Amino acid sequence: MSVIILGIESSCDDTSAAVIRDGILLSNVIASQKVHEEYGGVVPELASRAHQQNIVPVVDAALKRAGVDKCSLSAIAFTRGPGLLGSLLVGTSFAKGLSLGLRVPIVDVNHLHGHVLSHFIRKNENDEVPEYPFLCMLISGGNSQLILVRGYDDMEVLGQTIDDAAGEAFDKCAKVIGLPYPGGPHIDRLAAEGDPSRFKFAKPHIQGLDYSFSGLKTSFLYTLRDAVKKNPDFIEQNRNDLAASLQRTIIDILLGKLRKAVKQTGVRTVAIGGGVSANSGVRQAVADYCASVGLKAFIPERAFTTDNAAMVAIAGYYKYLSGDFCPYDAAPYARVMV
Repeated sequence: MSVIILGIESSCDDTSAAVIRDGILLSNVIASQKVHEEYGGVVPELASRAHQQNIVPVVDAALKRAGVDKCSLSAIAFTRGPGLLGSLLVGTSFAKGLSLGLRVPIVDVNHLHGHVLSHFIRKNENDEVPEYPFLCMLISGGNSQLILVRGYDDMEVLGQTIDDAAGEAFDKCAKVIGLPYPGGPHIDRLAAEGDPSRFKFAKPHIQGLDYSFSGLKTSFLYTLRDAVKKNPDFIEQNRNDLAASLQRTIIDILLGKLRKAVKQTGVRTVAIGGGVSANSGVRQAVADYCASVGLKAFIPERAFTTDNAAMVAIAGYYKYLSGDFCPYDAAPYARVMV
């Protein structure tokens, strides 16, 4: 009998539902929220209200696209955290209610685990997936971590940011030079037309495998402040080069720690995940590095880099096979480490 998992993701500002049958992805529907753009960031209250509006039609669309009747579901997987509590409550409550109505178990998924396991999403039986152990560089707007993955339920954080995440550095610096939210994709686009060696920004000297991006943000801001005093049109005249130089600096910081982690662990497979892994420069830099030292690189489809329910469904699929179910009194959580 087939194992069919409905995945639900509502940790931030994307409402998503996906269906997986025996490990194969059948559908992945995402409803993004445009309401936050004018505020320059996600407004939690607006996000939770939008989730309430979106979740029923999104789940319905996912089931229809998959050609699956809700009564055929084996279990419902949902993101329990970390994330915005109001947003998480919508997905958690919906999953619990639907599972009670269908009399199927629920499986809670750690959002960060989902990003790591996104590499196991398969559209076809012969799609390649990583072999354990592998090293995953998880980089997003809220997290930057290096994780040694020994199994779906055995992950060790080797290093993480001590202040800001890589994605936050992209977004905050983008805002300073007049780019709309989210700034990461705009930096990526402008960087392709700029000179990455034009400007030099501060790089942290943090021991071990931990990251830091707050100093880079400060350096970027001070560079602009001093330059604009001399030339009010500095940003407009140098926006492409600023974007390219910022992107190069962030990539250098990320790759420096990745090289060190590979050397320490001796792993032969490297994967990246999270929203920042959609960045063209990051993807190319990781691919080039792995090719140069003979490592196997797993670069996710861009559709699976941002928040999506397919990663929740595949993580829930493995937990279901192990009989690792969630009690109904489990509450969502805002913060947690892998």
